[in-house]
Amino acid sequence: MKISLLLIGKTEEAHLQTGIKIYQTRLTRYMDFSITEIPELKNTKNLSEKEIKRKEAELILKKISDKDFVILLDEKGKDYSSVEFSKFLDKQNKPITFIVGGAYGFDETIYKRANGMISLSKMTFTHQMIRLIIVEQLYRAMTILNGEPYHHS
Repeated sequence: MKISLLLIGKTEEAHLQTGIKIYQTRLTRYMDFSITEIPELKNTKNLSEKEIKRKEAELILKKISDKDFVILLDEKGKDYSSVEFSKFLDKQNKPITFIVGGAYGFDETIYKRANGMISLSKMTFTHQMIRLIIVEQLYRAMTILNGEPYHHS
């Protein structure tokens, strides 16, 4: 299994960087896993939200291939329990790219390119925190699929 996490901007907070690194290291035991950060746009104060999303979309589209199964992390996405998420991952037979958008979400071109959307919660989290949450959930899913005790149901 090959999974990529594509992010707009860097993970800034040290405690989140540490947590992400811990789960990223653990995930390599189960899969080919990578994280790609697309630098945030600069000089955006004269740009509208729509223009920012369009420019971010151009950068995102350069980083994904036609073969990738693209899942957006989006508040309008499907809700999964951790067990349901593990079953979803288990059914995939293509490389999966999860994308965390910028502060304004995604441009319509990204919604059209996506194969699906997942919501990690009905609550709102910072884009920084979502990075740690998705990496932890990927690790949890792998331990569920492998019958390991990390996930207690």
